[in-house]
Amino acid sequence: MRRGRRSTEPTELYDEIGSSYSATRRADPRIASAIRQALGDAGSVVNVGAGTGAYELPGRTALAVEPSAAMIARRPPGAPPAVQAYAEALPLADASFDAATAILTIHHWRELGRGLRELRRVAHTRVVILTWDPSYAGTFWLTARYLPGLDRWTAAQYPPLEAVTAELGPLERIAVPVPRDCEDGFLRAFWARPEAYLDEAVRRNMSPFAYLEDSELAEGLGRLQRELESCEWDRRFGELRSRESLDLGYCLLVASWRASASRARRASSSSTAAGSSPRAASAT
Repeated sequence: MRRGRRSTEPTELYDEIGSSYSATRRADPRIASAIRQALGDAGSVVNVGAGTGAYELPGRTALAVEPSAAMIARRPPGAPPAVQAYAEALPLADASFDAATAILTIHHWRELGRGLRELRRVAHTRVVILTWDPSYAGTFWLTARYLPGLDRWTAAQYPPLEAVTAELGPLERIAVPVPRDCEDGFLRAFWARPEAYLDEAVRRNMSPFAYLEDSELAEGLGRLQRELESCEWDRRFGELRSRESLDLGYCLLVASWRASASRARRASSSSTAAGSSPRAASAT
């Protein structure tokens, strides 16, 4: 995959990596459990920016929304039905689901406010978002020491929590520590397994790498490989290998309201105008 494509739209990127995405991007049961708890007693859920459906809950997720045809094609047999659409223009009726989820996706949306208002519009009582807190920029060894371009990209791309609060109202923030043996291969998942970042098959399914310049990628990975071989990485960061989990800034944001309040919220929400071409709602 050619690097440094900062103009690439997320839908195009996920259409390209869709064929291999499930090889390294699957639900981690501990993260799935945290999402399940955050949903409370919500019975029907729409999953927006669903990707291949890794974090959909059997018996609760009733519909997936995903803009990439390739990602939809990789959904497993028996998965809930999926509609190809964008977060900013959900083809759904008001309050048509108890809750809406958006799992590692909002940083890809072109119009964050519009997408969040759509989540609020279609969810009767609750919205649950899994995202990364950009205030954690500079705290992860890979992006701080070896690939600072990834830190700049993620810090610029992920919205501050205040921007989400501005649209959804007061939020409960629930930290989601990343397990040492995390089964979902997102950007910071291999914090205790540095060798994994040298594997192109692992990096391929982490969308931020597609926006990194070739030269920085080669230089940073070369330095990482040399420092692993010389044990310099272990001298600096080796104690991480023995930790069970690490708070790297991933968190669940939960907005909830009473059914009566949700009707007032829907009344103030404006529907998305037709004819626009919003950015993808794909998962990272």
